[in-house]
Amino acid sequence: MERERILPSEADAARPVGEPRYFNRELTWLDFNARVIALAEDDALPVLERAKFLAIASRNLDHFFQVRVAGLKTQIAAEVGARSIDGRSPSEQLAAIRTVVIEQVARQDEILRKDLFPRLRDLGIRLCGFEELDPAERRELARMFEERIFPVLTPLSVDPSHPFPYISNLSLNLAVVARDPDTQVHRFARIKVPPLFARWIPLPGDVGFVPVEQLIAAHAQQLFPGMEIVSCNPFRVTRDADLALDETDAEDLLQAVEFGLKRRLRMNAAVRLEVSERMSERVRSLLLAELELSSDDLYVARELIDPGSLWEIHALDCPDAKLPTHVPLTPPAFAARPDGSVDLFAAIREQDVLVHHPYESFGDSTEAFLAQAAEDPAVLAIKHTLYRTSGVENTLVRNLMEAAEAGKQVVTLVELTARFDEQANIKLARVLEESGVHVVYGVVGLKSHCKVTLVVRAEAGGIRRYVHVGTGNYHPQTARSYEDLGLFSCSDALAADAAELFNYLTGCSKQAAYRKLVVAPGSLRATLLDEIERERKLAYSGRIAIKVNGLADGPLIDALYEASQAGVEIDLVVRGVCCLRPGVPGLSETIRVRSIVGPFLEHSRIYRFGRGGDSRCYIGSSDLMPRNLEGRVEVVVPVEAPPLAARVDEILELCLADDVLAWELDASGAWRRAPRRAYLAAQEELVRRAAARGAIALD
Repeated sequence: MERERILPSEADAARPVGEPRYFNRELTWLDFNARVIALAEDDALPVLERAKFLAIASRNLDHFFQVRVAGLKTQIAAEVGARSIDGRSPSEQLAAIRTVVIEQVARQDEILRKDLFPRLRDLGIRLCGFEELDPAERRELARMFEERIFPVLTPLSVDPSHPFPYISNLSLNLAVVARDPDTQVHRFARIKVPPLFARWIPLPGDVGFVPVEQLIAAHAQQLFPGMEIVSCNPFRVTRDADLALDETDAEDLLQAVEFGLKRRLRMNAAVRLEVSERMSERVRSLLLAELELSSDDLYVARELIDPGSLWEIHALDCPDAKLPTHVPLTPPAFAARPDGSVDLFAAIREQDVLVHHPYESFGDSTEAFLAQAAEDPAVLAIKHTLYRTSGVENTLVRNLMEAAEAGKQVVTLVELTARFDEQANIKLARVLEESGVHVVYGVVGLKSHCKVTLVVRAEAGGIRRYVHVGTGNYHPQTARSYEDLGLFSCSDALAADAAELFNYLTGCSKQAAYRKLVVAPGSLRATLLDEIERERKLAYSGRIAIKVNGLADGPLIDALYEASQAGVEIDLVVRGVCCLRPGVPGLSETIRVRSIVGPFLEHSRIYRFGRGGDSRCYIGSSDLMPRNLEGRVEVVVPVEAPPLAARVDEILELCLADDVLAWELDASGAWRRAPRRAYLAAQEELVRRAAARGAIALD
C-alpha cells in the first residue's frame, strides 16, 4: 500500500535557527536516515528487504554517533565555541539530535513489534524471545548453551577489588545483578557476549531464531552458582571512533595508525549507552556513572538493541521474501569479440568508455582492466589508489600483487585513515609490500579519497597510458549495490594529468593545475564556483544539475543562491546531508532538491552546467562538503565525448523524473515523497536500459 510520508518532527528539528539561509548538517543527515527507515515501513517491499533497510538505518546511527556526535562532544570538552552553518552551538545541536534519535528509535521499535516480526512469522521465520519457546526447544538450546557458549563466557564482577571493566565499542553486554542469599548483598557483574557467536541463534528443527543475549540471560545462574539472579539485561556502548593522529609529527604513518587503533580500542570516550527498557533505573544510573555519561546519552530500546543484526536474517535463503537479485551486465564496449577474446585496451583506444555500476559489471570492467594489465607483458607500470576495498583476498588486490611479482612497476596509494577500514588497510598495505608493490600513504594532512588508476603500456607507436577515474571505491562487494560511474580513457591530456597526480600523491610535487582533471583541495571549489558564475551570468537561460551524496559547503551554497536569484534553473539530487534551503522567495526560488533512496545506494557524483551542446559535464569522487573540498585529495574528470555525456544526462534526467523512489525537500525542511504521476523508478529503468544496451551489443 502506497503512503505519502512526511517527516514532521525531523523537519521541525532541521528548521534553520539564527541564520535562516541554511539547514543544520547533522539534522539533515538524520532526515536521510528517516528516509531509510521509511523504506522499512514500505508495504510494497518484500519483508526481508524491509528488515535490511531497518538494519541499514541502525548501522547508520552507529556511525553517526561514533563520528558526528563524538565530534560535537569533543568540541564541548575542548570548549570550542564554533557554531554550525545554521548558527547552533555544539550543545544546541546535541539537544536537537537527541530529540530526533529518540523518535527514530521508537519508529524502529514500532516497525519491529507491529509489522516485521508478525510478517516474518507468517513466512515461517520466528524471531522470538526465550520466554516464547516451548519446553522441547528450551531443552535443546540449554544443551547447546552448555556445550558451545558457557565455556566461552567470562563474568566480571564489580567491587572494591574489581574495578568496572572496559566496555568495548559496539559490543553487546549483559548487566547482571546477583544477590547473596546469606547476606542479601547485591553485586553487579558484566557479561560480554562474545562476538564470535551469531546474534540470532537458530531454533532446533524450525526456521526460528532467538537472540543470543536472551539465551545467555536465561542460563546466567550457571555463571553465578550460589547466588540469586535479580536481573540480567542487555546493554551496548558506542564510543568515539577518532584515531587522534598527529600526522605532522609521525615518523611512520603506518605505526602511528596502528597506535591510534590500539588507543581507540582502549581509551576513546563513550558517547552513547543503549539499554533494554526492562533495565532498572539503578542499573542504568550505575552504567552511566561508570561510563562518564549523562542521562542525555541514554537511549532505551523497547524491542531490540542493535537492529543492525537483522542483516543476519536478511542473509537467509528466502528468495521469495527479497527483491530479485540483479545480475550486472558486461559493458557493451568491453564485450567479447566473435572469437571470444576480450581486449579492454583496444576498446579504450577506440573510444572513451563510461561504465555505470551496478547496472554494468565491475568485474567485467574495472577488475578486468587491472587483470589484463597484470597479465599483459607490454604493461610496464600500474599506479592505483585504494581507499576502501574488500581485503587482500579479492581479485583486484591479487592482480596488483601478481603484476609486481611479474616485475612490473606497481605503486598503490593505500589510505590508512579511511575511517572504520584502518585495520583492514594496514593488513592490505603489508601484504602488498611483501609482494613487491610500492605502497605509499598519501599526502600529509589530507585523506586521499580519489579513485584513479593509471596503466603504462609499451605499444608499437611508443608508450601509451590508460586511465580510469571513478566515483566509487575499488570495492568488488559494494560495487554490486552502490550506484557509481567510471570513465576509461587513453587521452594524452588525461594520462598526463594522472601521471602528475600520482607524482603529487607519492612524491613531494606541488602540482596545482592540470589540463583536464579538477583536483581538491587545489582547484575543485574554484572550478565549481566559476561554472556556477558562468551560468549565473546567463540568468534565465542558465542551467545547473548536480547529483551528490552531501551538500554543506557554505561558499558553494551561497553561489547557488546567487545563481537562483538571477533566474538560473537548478536541480540538485542530494542523497544525504543538504544544508541548502530550496524554494525560498528571493533566495532560492528556482532551486529544487530531491533525494533518491532505493535498493541501490546512490553514490555517484555528477556536475552538469549549461544546456544542450554548450553543457559541461563532470564526474568524480567529491561531494560538496568542506571536508572534501579542503581536507581530502579528490579528483573530478570532465566527460567530453558526446555519447558519454548524453549517458550522464540520461542518468540525471531519470533521477529528476523519478516519482517512486524520490523525496522532495521544501523550504521549511520537510521531506515528502514525490507525487506519483508516471510511476517511474529510476533504478528499475536503468536496469531495463542496461539490459537493452546489452541486447543491442549482442545483435
